[in-house]
Amino acid sequence: MKLLVTGAAGFIGSTYVRIAGDEHDVVVLDKLTYAGRPENLPEGTQLIEGAIEDPAIVREAMAGVDAVINFAAESHVDRSIDDQDAFARTHVIGTGTLLDAARELGVERYVQVSTDEVYGSIESGSFTETSPLDPSSPYSATKAAGDLLVTAHVHTYGINASIVRGSNNYGPRQYPEKLIPLITLNALHGDPLPVYGDGRQVRNWLYVEDFCRGIHAVLQSGRPGEAYNVGGPDECENIEVVKRVIELVGADESLIEYVTDRPGHDRRYSLSSEKLKRELGWEAQVHFDEGIEKTVAWYRDNEDWWGPIRSGEYREYYERQYGKALG
Repeated sequence: MKLLVTGAAGFIGSTYVRIAGDEHDVVVLDKLTYAGRPENLPEGTQLIEGAIEDPAIVREAMAGVDAVINFAAESHVDRSIDDQDAFARTHVIGTGTLLDAARELGVERYVQVSTDEVYGSIESGSFTETSPLDPSSPYSATKAAGDLLVTAHVHTYGINASIVRGSNNYGPRQYPEKLIPLITLNALHGDPLPVYGDGRQVRNWLYVEDFCRGIHAVLQSGRPGEAYNVGGPDECENIEVVKRVIELVGADESLIEYVTDRPGHDRRYSLSSEKLKRELGWEAQVHFDEGIEKTVAWYRDNEDWWGPIRSGEYREYYERQYGKALG
């Protein structure tokens, strides 16, 4: 097939291109915001720069493709709390623009990449695909709105579309505003390690390649109108993640600095992947102990990737967010 993969210059999308590109022709459409970097993509990948809310660019990129996989997103909750407008444009208007173009151009298959955060927080047990959507932040609310647009287009227009919702991804090439790369790079530099609240928020950690394999399985065999959860094999409190990174880096726990918690911070996420396993045979292959070692090693060995980030806009963002400059 010929695939249009939107938002693929970012962390998860570029990982997906590395997997899908072995068997399909791939075209990437990416706005190249701060987290979208052409160097994330395999050499020779066709890249079109543009926003998914731009109908003309979308139709140009989508012409002649067999399937669309939409990774395009503003992905950081903290930024959505400060300014929700970009999140609404990408997640709602952009998703609608893609769906309209896919219908008009007769694209055979559409997959929407979403998040566990659309379900909100859960004290015990795990969310299934029939759990109600109860988003807590502008980020998750706009992602939920995009998901609902997909199901509306399935019911109204009969397009062949599915939704994939992943738990907390981690791995190489993740922008360092997220917990694991932030803590890893700060620990490597001896900077304080900011931890929200008491650090006991629980997350369901999913290695990025496992998530991308789940997305690819849904592209190939998922049922129209259905959502599929892709949950990680291990749960862990944020503070335990931080301590494990400290151990791997060889830093000291005295670097931990508890900071004011994020407004509306969800306490626990957990996804059941039973539907994906039962229908499509997917299972996670990388447990957290292995994945975190691989991830920390990648950041240690790839200063050429993260060096320009820590010297650019990210420094200003970090100081605004945490009230102190990086060392």
